[in-house]
Amino acid sequence: MSDSLYNSQGIVNQIDWQQYIYLVRNEALKLAVRLPTTIELDDLLQVGYIGLLETIKRYDASQGYSFTTFAIPRIKGAMLDELRSRDWLPRQTRKKIKDVTNAINELEKKLGVPPNDHQIAAYLQLSITEYHKVLLDSNYSQIFSYDEIQKKLGDNIDTLIESGSDNNPFSSIINDEIRNIMIQQIDKLPEKEKMVLALYYQEELNLKEIGNVMNISESRVSQLHSQAIKRIQSKITL
Repeated sequence: MSDSLYNSQGIVNQIDWQQYIYLVRNEALKLAVRLPTTIELDDLLQVGYIGLLETIKRYDASQGYSFTTFAIPRIKGAMLDELRSRDWLPRQTRKKIKDVTNAINELEKKLGVPPNDHQIAAYLQLSITEYHKVLLDSNYSQIFSYDEIQKKLGDNIDTLIESGSDNNPFSSIINDEIRNIMIQQIDKLPEKEKMVLALYYQEELNLKEIGNVMNISESRVSQLHSQAIKRIQSKITL
C-alpha cells in the first residue's frame, strides 16, 4: 500500500513509506550506541518516522538520485535536531570536549605529529583517567556528520547540493572539497584510530564487535573513536 504525499512542487509522490521503515531503524540504532541510556530508542524512532514522511514530501525523482540516498541524511538530521533540542549534556562537559579539540590542534602544531593520550591529558592538566572520561562523554555527544560540516560551510549548502550537479556546478566542488579534506585527515590518524573508523563506518560493526576484532575493551574503542573524531574536527576549518 502506498500513500499519496505532495512534494514541494505539488506533485504527488507515490511511495510506500512502510518499505523504508528499516532506514529509520538503522539510523536510530547507529545513534543509540553512542548515546547515554537516558535517551530512549523509541524517541529516536518516532522522530525518524516523522523525518521519513517529510522526506517523501520533499523527494523529487527527476533530480537523478535514489530515494534511499536522499532520505538517509534527512532521517538522521531529524534525529540530530531532536537531540540538540534537549541539550542533555552539561555546559561544563561541553567546554571540556571543546578543549580537547583545541588541545589536539595546538599540540600537533607544536609536535609536528598527532599527540597521544598522555600528551593531550598533560596539556589539559588532567589525569589519564579524567581525560578518558571526557572522551567517553564526547562519544555520547559526538555526532560527526554532514550536518556538522554544514555549519562550517554555511546555510546555503543544502540549496547548492540539492539543486543537482547538472543545474549547479558548485555541488560537485563542495562534495569534492569535503571528501578530500576528510580523506587527508583520516589518512593522518594513528593506525588504531584509523582502524576504529574503518570498522565502524565502513564495515558497520558496533563498538563491542570492534573491541573483539582489535582485542581491546569496548570503552577503549569508544575513546579511540572520540579521539579520532576530535582530531578530524580540529582540522575542519572550511
